[in-house]
Amino acid sequence: MKSELVPFALALIVALAPPTLADAPIPAWAYPVNPPGALPPDDGTPLSVPGSDQRFTMAQLRDLTSVPDWHPDDHPPMPPSVARSARKGVYACGFCHLPNGLGRPENSSLAGLPVDYIVKQVDAFRSGARISAEPRSLPIDIMVGVAQGATDAEVREAAEYFASLPTRPWIRVVETDVVPATHVAGWMLVASEPAATEPIGERVIEMPEDLERTERRDSRSGFVAYVPTGSIARGEAIVSTGGGRTTACGVCHGADLRGLGPVPALAGRSPSYLARQLHDMRRGLRGGGWAVLMQPVVAGLSDGDIVDIVAYAASRAP
Repeated sequence: MKSELVPFALALIVALAPPTLADAPIPAWAYPVNPPGALPPDDGTPLSVPGSDQRFTMAQLRDLTSVPDWHPDDHPPMPPSVARSARKGVYACGFCHLPNGLGRPENSSLAGLPVDYIVKQVDAFRSGARISAEPRSLPIDIMVGVAQGATDAEVREAAEYFASLPTRPWIRVVETDVVPATHVAGWMLVASEPAATEPIGERVIEMPEDLERTERRDSRSGFVAYVPTGSIARGEAIVSTGGGRTTACGVCHGADLRGLGPVPALAGRSPSYLARQLHDMRRGLRGGGWAVLMQPVVAGLSDGDIVDIVAYAASRAP
């Protein structure tokens, strides 16, 4: 019954929409772009990660056509569409989203999402209804190419696999005033060397807990997200009540932000990813399905509101 009320609630939100902030600049911390430059060459050395007897070379770890599966006992057998490339340009879904479906900051966590929701998002990428505010985003370009090249049967096969996976804590959220200085590598923020610190400001700094394991695509090594002091409490107020600028997120996403019917869960998801979606929706760049109904919901949110909302959502148990 609750899921049947979602379309009505969204329609009401559209009617009460506040003025738009669609022209605000996008935050660089949420849309990291790799600097130019070639990757270091692979010397052919077999590499390892803790808790695994598998070995992969760096060339294998960079091969989008086959998933480097360090922990095959951690998940059900991957279907062909997830484990390997179907044809040129249709890469293995599990390479980017990982065999556990939890993904990385530059893409999406798919574990436990509704099958039809995943299918509709692929359709939106395929049709051009869903694009990014950052035109240099290689992860989005790859996703568009995969969506356009995959068959409907392959998309559903992959969606059913990821939907079957359990969610688990993957991102540790820490409130702070000072963060490690970072730069962009691998389409995500990583700590700079020599180590230094800087004020967090109005940002979320999401980075690997263990850079080497993340670079090796270890599906047991997650992320830490540094968020401004007080942002979780501020985000909870907006999510719970709308804060006078939007509607309560729980109306559609559930009171615990774990999803409601066909509406996706937000709890425990990458704050960088969530921030990009809110900014893209605010700019009218994410369409397909009910995404268009989200545009007026986010229209009156400031950049600071978005930081607070994603900090709170990421801090919740998935």
